[in-house]
Amino acid sequence: MKLELLKNVWYMAMLSKELKPGQMQSRVIMNEPIVFFRNKKNEVKALRDICPHRGIPLSYGQIKGEEVECPYHGWKFDGAGVCTEIPSLCPGQDLDCRKIKVRNFPAQEQQGMIWVFFGDKGFDESVAPPIPFMEALPLTVRPQVALVEMFPCHIDHAVIGLMDPAHGPFIHKSFLWRSEKSILEKRKKFGPVKFGFRMLRHQPSANSKAYKILGKEKTTEITFTLPSVRVEHIRVGIKNLYSLTALTPVSDKETRIHQLLYWDLGWLSLFQPFVKKFAQFFLHQDINAVSMQQDGLKYDPSLMLIKDADTQAKWYYALKEQWLAHQNDSKNFQNPVQETELRWRS
Repeated sequence: MKLELLKNVWYMAMLSKELKPGQMQSRVIMNEPIVFFRNKKNEVKALRDICPHRGIPLSYGQIKGEEVECPYHGWKFDGAGVCTEIPSLCPGQDLDCRKIKVRNFPAQEQQGMIWVFFGDKGFDESVAPPIPFMEALPLTVRPQVALVEMFPCHIDHAVIGLMDPAHGPFIHKSFLWRSEKSILEKRKKFGPVKFGFRMLRHQPSANSKAYKILGKEKTTEITFTLPSVRVEHIRVGIKNLYSLTALTPVSDKETRIHQLLYWDLGWLSLFQPFVKKFAQFFLHQDINAVSMQQDGLKYDPSLMLIKDADTQAKWYYALKEQWLAHQNDSKNFQNPVQETELRWRS
């Protein structure tokens, strides 16, 4: 399986709270440095974080009104990446600074998250897989728990590791979750969604202990969409809990993960510190597993995916292939996923 980084897609860059007015934040995405800042309208802007003059990162500079000022020679760039001023120029010198540009990236902000579109010049981001929206919660909602970690691996290994349904009893051993002794056969129905697939709504498995604190009246569905976003929506009566996992490629060998929890269950907020600690423990178990996996992958072994436990991983690779083909020959995207029931033991 060829490991590729998808472009012409939206990747999560950071949490909204990480980008304060008047400040800049730099992130590396797809091996590309990007600087983020807010304009006077509080809109998020994103530019390539390298000054075209002498190569210094713009993020070392400062914000002047609507513009970013380079710290080396004071060149200024607006939110569209256009150079608006070169202080060293004298009157009458023949240089139109507005012809000098830094690459800019479309950015969007919603539900406490900042997303950036990483694509080819001229590609219409409106036809790309959309940014996930948690419909049962308001647009202004912010996550109650937010974890940001790094996976020391290519994004493909991080994605299929997190969607793997069979590793739970072995990697996530905990009295709050499950053990090898609690393994049961699972049957889950799946269906396609736009640019992805969904485990259809069902009652959580009997051996998943963490769900029990939510009470008896609960159901869940899990949706995966390109490029690398997993959203679990748990309904508890008329209330909601969302777990959103967004993976962003930093490089070919590093992946940033944002694990966010949202809810409108008032009583659950009383246990927020415990929920965060458990989520950290759970996530670090996954990171540890992927870290160990790298010790084997460095020998470039042949890998295999089995039916049904690894079918979701197969779908992921098939979806990637379709998206790559869609860009290369402009064919309509064809979702390879069909309605089916998968069985595995975990």
